[in-house]
Amino acid sequence: MLVVVTYDVSTETAAGRRRLRRVAKVCESTGQRVQKSVFECQVNEMQMEQLERALLAEIDETADNLRFYRITESAHLRVKQYGVFRAVDFEGPLVI
Repeated sequence: MLVVVTYDVSTETAAGRRRLRRVAKVCESTGQRVQKSVFECQVNEMQMEQLERALLAEIDETADNLRFYRITESAHLRVKQYGVFRAVDFEGPLVI
């Protein structure tokens, strides 16, 4: 399944800036960054649960915001892209 992860981490303190870096690293290990605080992740149910637990362990729920969006439309309707960035097609062939 395609999951979009978005976050807003309060960076008013040094601890907040460290949380921001840790949250980004967790997301980078699972998906691809499409905007500064937005990641697309192609995951199965188990990977989704692991990602959610890892991110919840990093954020401060009293100061930060974390959102998960499960994209359920058919593959050709999921994402419309404009501009220079082109996301990796996880379903397409792998070319090295």
